[in-house]
Parts: sequence; C-alpha cells; structure tokens
Amino acid sequence: MSKPVSDKARTRAPLNRERVLRTAVAVADAGGIGALTIRSLAQELDVKPMSVYHHVANKDEILDGIVDLVFTEIDLPATDGDWRVELTRRADSARRVLRRHPWAVGLLDSRSAPGPATLRHHDAVIGTLRGAGFSVAMTAHAFALLDSHLYGFVLQENALPTAPDDVADVAGPIMEQLPAGEYPHLVELATEHVMRPGYSFADEFGFGLTMILDALARSLPGEDGPAS
Repeated sequence: MSKPVSDKARTRAPLNRERVLRTAVAVADAGGIGALTIRSLAQELDVKPMSVYHHVANKDEILDGIVDLVFTEIDLPATDGDWRVELTRRADSARRVLRRHPWAVGLLDSRSAPGPATLRHHDAVIGTLRGAGFSVAMTAHAFALLDSHLYGFVLQENALPTAPDDVADVAGPIMEQLPAGEYPHLVELATEHVMRPGYSFADEFGFGLTMILDALARSLPGEDGPAS
C-alpha cells in the first residue's frame, strides 16, 4: 500500500527553472550573494541538491538567471520618448531595484551569457540615446557614465550606517568628537549642509544625474557642439 502524501508535499509548488531562480534571488536578498550556494538553494527549496541540477546546470547558470530577473524589474526607457525623461525614469527605477537587491550591483555587467531581459534593457538604453541624436561613440560614453553614477551611488547608499534621511543623526555625534579646529572644511560641510533640517543623502542621486544629463545635452548637435 502506498504511503499517504503529506500536507507539505501536497502544497509544495512544482520545481521548475523559474522557481529555482526566484528562490535564488530570495536567498541572495536575505544573506548576500555569498550565501547563495547549490546547497543553500536546495535547502530553501526543500529538495535535495541533485534536484536543483535538473533545472540549472551550475552556479554560473544560476547567476546568469538571477541577473536577468533583476533586469526584468527595471523600467525600460521608451526609445521614442524625451530622452532625458526616459533615462531619468530608467535610472530611478534601477536605483529602487538595486536597493531591493543590493547583491546585484556587482553582477549586472559581469555575465558573459546575458539573458533576454538584460539584452532588451541594454538595447532600449542605447536606442534612447541614439534616438536623441548621440553618435555611436558618444552613446557608449553616455551609457558608461550613467551607469557609473547609478552603480556607484547605490553602493555608497547601501553602505551608509543609517537610512539616507538620517545621515545628520550620525554626523552630529561625529562632529562632537572632532578636535576643535582640526578639520574645518569637514565641520563646515556637516554643520552648514548635512545637519540642516530636510537634508537627505538620497537627494544627491538626482542632483548628480541632472548634472550628467546637462553635460550630455551640451554634446548633442545643435547645442554647444557636435557629438563625437
């Protein structure tokens, strides 16, 4: 006589590639990319490690897959829209996504087998820049510059010892411990800007992005000079 099926077995979702990858994202979100192994993934899925290999060949395929899942969450710019509006929307969306998945910052451009969502994303960004009138070379420069700001800011933001809106709460005690007159420029910046009501480090993202977009706009034909 066959054994009765347990409630756990009856309610468990069928194992497939999508479930494996989404669970891998959850493991990385909870413990960082270092916590993601075949064994930890199998444990989270409540299966044996060999079962995972029926759906993904190896750890590299898992990394390729979860990077592609992250790209599915980022809003694509519309190639026929206002390029500044679209690239700002894309940057804001990407920042929110990378705040949810901080482990992904160092992986997004690391894969040698990019998935369809990754390729669609890159193609849309390139198409938006080309549609704005940037040359191929200037498009490459702009894409690299925009992503350097995006990734670098997210890394810095994620490393803060407090929430971006609460930086002043950390700065105050630090200023109190500094020897009088030894770091005058640091004290000036903290007391006259960072510790003022309403300051949020998060606002620096939009300021930097606007500066970059302004500079890129000046390189367009018909502005201050031709794109090169």
